[in-house]
Amino acid sequence: MKPVAFLNFYRSWGVKAVILLFTVIACVAAIIPKKGNPGAKKKPAASKTHSVWRDYGGSPDQSKYVDFTQITKQNINQLRLEYVYPSGDKTEAYKFNPIIVDGVMYVLAKNNSLVALDAATGKEIWIHAGLRGIIQRGINFWESKDKKQKRLLTCFGNSLQAIDANTGKSILSFGNNGSVDLKQGLDRDTALFTRAAPSSPGKIFENLLILGSFPGEALFSGPGHVRAFDVITGKQVWIFHTIPFPGEPGYETWPKDAYKYAGGCNAWGDISIDVKRGIAFFPLGAPTYDYDGSDREGMDLYGDCILALDARTGKHLWHFQTVHHDLWDYDMTAAPQLVTIMHNGKKLDVVAGASKGGYLYVLDRVTGKPIWPIPETPVPQSDMPHEHTWPTQPIPTVIPPFTKHIALLSDLNPYFTPEEKAIWGPRLAAAKSAPFQPLSDQYETVEIPGAFGGANFENTASNPDKGLVYVLFANEPCIYKLKKIDHTQTRGNGGGGQNAAAAAMAAAGKTAYVTNCQSCHGEDRGGINGIGPSLLNLGSRIPAADFKNIVTLGRGRMPAQPHLDDATITSIYAYLAPPAARGRGGRGGVIAETIPVGPVVATGPAPMKPSSYGGGMKDYPEGHTTDRAEYVEANGNGYGIDAVNLLSPPWAGLACYDLNKGIMKWTVGHGTDPKVGIDGLGYPGGASNKGMIVTPTGIIFATSRDGHLYAYDADNGKKIWDFDLQRSNPNGVPAMFEENGRQYLVVCASTPIRDKTKGEDSAPKGYLVFALPKKGAK
Repeated sequence: MKPVAFLNFYRSWGVKAVILLFTVIACVAAIIPKKGNPGAKKKPAASKTHSVWRDYGGSPDQSKYVDFTQITKQNINQLRLEYVYPSGDKTEAYKFNPIIVDGVMYVLAKNNSLVALDAATGKEIWIHAGLRGIIQRGINFWESKDKKQKRLLTCFGNSLQAIDANTGKSILSFGNNGSVDLKQGLDRDTALFTRAAPSSPGKIFENLLILGSFPGEALFSGPGHVRAFDVITGKQVWIFHTIPFPGEPGYETWPKDAYKYAGGCNAWGDISIDVKRGIAFFPLGAPTYDYDGSDREGMDLYGDCILALDARTGKHLWHFQTVHHDLWDYDMTAAPQLVTIMHNGKKLDVVAGASKGGYLYVLDRVTGKPIWPIPETPVPQSDMPHEHTWPTQPIPTVIPPFTKHIALLSDLNPYFTPEEKAIWGPRLAAAKSAPFQPLSDQYETVEIPGAFGGANFENTASNPDKGLVYVLFANEPCIYKLKKIDHTQTRGNGGGGQNAAAAAMAAAGKTAYVTNCQSCHGEDRGGINGIGPSLLNLGSRIPAADFKNIVTLGRGRMPAQPHLDDATITSIYAYLAPPAARGRGGRGGVIAETIPVGPVVATGPAPMKPSSYGGGMKDYPEGHTTDRAEYVEANGNGYGIDAVNLLSPPWAGLACYDLNKGIMKWTVGHGTDPKVGIDGLGYPGGASNKGMIVTPTGIIFATSRDGHLYAYDADNGKKIWDFDLQRSNPNGVPAMFEENGRQYLVVCASTPIRDKTKGEDSAPKGYLVFALPKKGAK
C-alpha cells in the first residue's frame, strides 16, 4: 500500500481499522508452519498425555506411546549417541525408568542417589545422595496447577517419602517428619507381617499417589491391599481390601476368617490410569501360599484379577479374575493397556491385560465384560490331599495366546546336545503337562509358560488410538514337584563352641546353596557377571540378620526367596560365613555411603522409625479350622537353570495384537541366545526382556536381555535397527522426550560388560541418550 493510499485509508477508517489489519496479519502468520528439523513431518498438536515422559512407564495409561515424529523408519539409522551420563559403579540404576519434565531428567545413579539433569546436555542440576533402599524401577512426579510446587514421591523400604523436585531436598512436612510408615493403615496388626513396601512406584492421579505393594510370597506374608495417599500431607485417603473383610463382596470366595492370615493379592506390577474417567486399573498378583492352596479353598478374590476402582475414592467398579484359586504363581503384573478399538462398527474403549499365564484378556473398560468370549473351561484337578482346585479356568477363545501351554516331548529343544537330550527327554516324557495342570508330590509337572514366563511387569505397550497392543513374552517353563514342609527342622542353637553342630549346619547349607543359589552366584561363590554378585567374604560384609532379610524379602536384582525357611537360610549363611570369617562377632555394621562428586544438596532419606523385618505371623490364628498349607516346590522353578531353554524356540518374543480385528497381527523372536547364536530365536529367560517405546512413525523400540536395543517395524515386526549396548541384561524401561526441537531416546545400560575379555571401560556405562544429528552436523 502506497503512503498516500494508506493515509486516506487511515482518515476514512481510523485507528480501529489499522488494529484490525495487523490482527489479521498476525493470525495468518500464526498458522503458517515454521521451519523445523528437515527430517520431521508435519503433525497435529501432541496430546498432553503422550507429549511428555513424566510417569514411570511414560504416561498415566502406561502405553509407553509418544507423539513424537522426528525419528522415522527412513532416518533411524542416523541415530547416534548424544551423550552418556554415568550411573556409577555401586548402584542398582540398571532397573530405572527416567522421567523428564520441563527439560529436567530425573535418574537414579551414583551409589543410589537421585540426580536431576539438564535433559538436553546431561549437566547435573542437583544430587540427593545416599538413598539406599529406594525403589529402583522409577519414581513419581507431581506438580501443582501453578507449577510452583513439584514433588518426587518414592519409597524406602516401608517408608513413603517426598522430595522437592526443584531443590532436591526431602520435604519434612510430608507425613511424620518427612516419612509415612506403610505398615500402618492396612487393617492388620503390624506385628503379623514383615513388609508393606512396593516394588513399583505406583501412579499419580490428581493429588493422590495410588500405590500397590510387594509383601512377599511366604506362607504368612502380608495382605496386598491397594491404597491412595495425599501427595501433600502423606495421609492415607482410601484403601481397598484385596483380601475381603466380612461383609465385603468376595469374602465368600475364601474360607472364614482368611482375611486374618492370607497374604498376597497385591499390585506389585504396573498400575494404569484412565484419567478422563478417573478409573485406576490394577493387575493383581496371586494369593499366598503360591503352590499350596489348601488353606484358601475357593476362588480367592481378588487374586489374579484385573481390578477397576474409582481412582478418587477406591470404590469397586468391576473385576475380572484371570485365574481361580491360583497354584502356579500366574500373577497379573504387566500394565493393563487402555486402547480404543472399532468393534461392530463402533468405537469402543477397552482394557487389555496380558498375564504371566500367556493369555491376553480384552474387556470393556467401563463394565469389565469380555469383548470376545472367555468361557470357563474344565481343567485338570489336583490329586493332593486337602487341595480343592477350581474345576474351570477362564480361557480366551478368539484372542490367541502369546505363549505355549503344553510341553511335549516332540517340542524338546532341538539345539540340545545328545547328552542333554538323554537327560531331559526321559524327564519330560515322564512329567505331566497341560494348561493349569496342578502340582503334585508324586511326579514332576512342567508348566509352560511358568511363573517367570508369559508377560511380566513392564512387558506391555500400545498404540492406544489404533487399537494395537504389544507384548514382550517369554516361553519359559517351570518344573515342579511338591515337598512337604519339615516343621521339625532345627531352628539353630545359641550355644557356642559346638563344632560338630556347626559343621553339620554348614554342610546342610552347602547343599541348600547348590540347589537354590549356585545358578546365580556360581559354584565357587564368586558370582556370575550380570546375574548375581560375589558372596565371598560375605560374613565380613553382611550380618546374619541382614542376610535373612535379603534372602526372604529380596533386594536389588535378587528376587525374594519366600520358600526358604529360617533353618535353610541359617544353614546357607553358616556355609557362606563361618564364624571365623564374620566381622564384629557376626553383627556387622551399616555400610558407609560414598558421597558423590557434584552439586549434592542432601544425603540420605528423611528420618524413619526403625522398621524390623523380624517377627511376623508364625502360625494360623487361634480358632483356625480349615486345612493348612504345608507344601513347597521342591525342584525349583527353573529360574536361570534347568527349565530355561528346555523347549523349542522362540524362547522370548514380541507379539502385536490388532484388537480391531481380534487377531495377533504378528510375532517375532526377541533377542539372540549366545549359546545357539541364531538371530530371532529369542533370549532364554526372557522375563527380563523389559522395556518398549511406541512411536506414531511405526517404530517399536525394545531392550533385550541379550544386551541390545532393537527397533521393529510396527507394521510387520521386521527388525529395522539395533544398537549393541555391550552390557548384559539392560533391565530398565527406556524413555523418550523432546527438547529444543529435538527428539531424544534414553536407555539405561549400567550392568557389567557382556564380553568378559574386555574391560568395563570398553563400552559406555550409564544413561545412554540418543538423537538424530543436529542440522548441519556431519
